[in-house]
Amino acid sequence: MKKKRVLITGGAGFIGSHLADFLIAKGYSITCMDNLITGKLENIKHLLKDKNFEFVKHNVTEYIDVSGRLDYILHFASPASPADYLKYPIQTLKVGSLGTHNALGLAKAKKAVFLLASTSEVYGDPLINPQPEKYWGNVNPVGPRGVYDEAKRFSEAMTMAYHRVHKVDTKIVRIFNTYGERMRENDGRAIPNFITQALSSRPITVYGKGSQTRSFCYVSDLVAGIYALMRSGCHGPVNIGNPSEMTLLELAKRIICISGSKSRIVFKKLPVDDPKVRCPDIGIARRALKWRPEVGIEVGLRHTINYFKNI
Repeated sequence: MKKKRVLITGGAGFIGSHLADFLIAKGYSITCMDNLITGKLENIKHLLKDKNFEFVKHNVTEYIDVSGRLDYILHFASPASPADYLKYPIQTLKVGSLGTHNALGLAKAKKAVFLLASTSEVYGDPLINPQPEKYWGNVNPVGPRGVYDEAKRFSEAMTMAYHRVHKVDTKIVRIFNTYGERMRENDGRAIPNFITQALSSRPITVYGKGSQTRSFCYVSDLVAGIYALMRSGCHGPVNIGNPSEMTLLELAKRIICISGSKSRIVFKKLPVDDPKVRCPDIGIARRALKWRPEVGIEVGLRHTINYFKNI
């Protein structure tokens, strides 16, 4: 029996590379596609000699041609951190629109299951907390963060259109704040920022008063949720994240404590349209996927801090 073949766009990125590891261990054959604008070959270096893995350098905003059969397409190509999508705003919009269109066209041609990596950012600066999938969001389409928020909202709309019109078997995962090994030091998100500052004994930068909340999901939990979703009968969006909510100030203090850092906390002006709350309602994931996160924040942070120490 032939191994099922999976195309992961953005497969050299933080989450994409962990997905590749997980699926190869489950017996899948992986084609990883990435233009390396934010992904890193170092993330998949250990897989390059594996007979069940191949790497293709390609920008998915251009026509995608993959020979042979494909069983699944996991579309994870996109800048994902504020530092990245503010640096690459047009590329972010193009990969969410043209890239999603090309990946969906390939799924249609190959009769492959299509899974879109969407984001909790589709909820914008939410007016309800926690956020269920039925919430339509509160997004500023012309603000600096709009290039990412609206790219993902558009990609969700296109994914559902291909499901309704062309009967493509689609899945949409709305990913909430995820952390773990292989995050970049200059990623720009809270956890890598705080850890790199703490390990170098620099002041830890907290924006606003640090009262804005986030919920942090360890990468192994996220990947397990994505795997459950790709094999499920769900077609619409499903939140995958950890519903344990904390303030960013609390996060900074925990990282200082766990790392043994002498860093002090400094406060800076809150960025434009920065969400005040972010927490997933994971009721659908619990019921339909039988999934829930298992790794607590203390354990996950220790693993992540150790990774950053080693690099």
